[in-house]
Amino acid sequence: MLTRFAGFFVGSVFGLAFVLINSGPPLPPAVSAVTRTLAVGAAVAIVVLVLLAVRKESRESAEEPEASPGPASTPQFGAFFGVVTLVEVALIIGGAQVISRLDGIPDQAGVAWVALVVGLHFFPLAWYWKQPEMLYVAGYGTVLGGVGLLMALSGYPDWVPLVSGVVTGAGMLLGLLTGLLLMRRGTGEPAGRQSGSSPSPK
Repeated sequence: MLTRFAGFFVGSVFGLAFVLINSGPPLPPAVSAVTRTLAVGAAVAIVVLVLLAVRKESRESAEEPEASPGPASTPQFGAFFGVVTLVEVALIIGGAQVISRLDGIPDQAGVAWVALVVGLHFFPLAWYWKQPEMLYVAGYGTVLGGVGLLMALSGYPDWVPLVSGVVTGAGMLLGLLTGLLLMRRGTGEPAGRQSGSSPSPK
């Protein structure tokens, strides 16, 4: 059951990495430290909320086995996931090599390229895992990655780590955290749980 929330774990890892790696200039040191601390706190909160959600669903499944989600709602880490991951790694490494070798392209463009590729790789995973909430992370990372590339190529490379790194990571963490809080409050449901799946009264 824990694997049903794999998208939240994957997104939080990427979001936290973006913030921790890119929280530097032009941000003042004090702001960078606070930003990193908040990001770590958000990532920990995501893990705690996921574990609480799993515990709640396990208890409900034990009481009402017929209400438990079917196998289709569980993310699979099979061949499709492996292919998507390999393509993602190849694009990140290949793009970084191209950026480092081409004159006129600042190194900061690499941060935007990583954000763009990471954002794009969540689209097929959201479809494969049947977790539409991941589309937010996908679209957010893709857009800010593209914006960062435009900034790097138009003469504003110093701000790329902030936009495509810190803001991208913070948005991912905030979006995932908000989704989990809505699930916990009952205004949202985990992927794969249909509104009519609760058993009829006996």
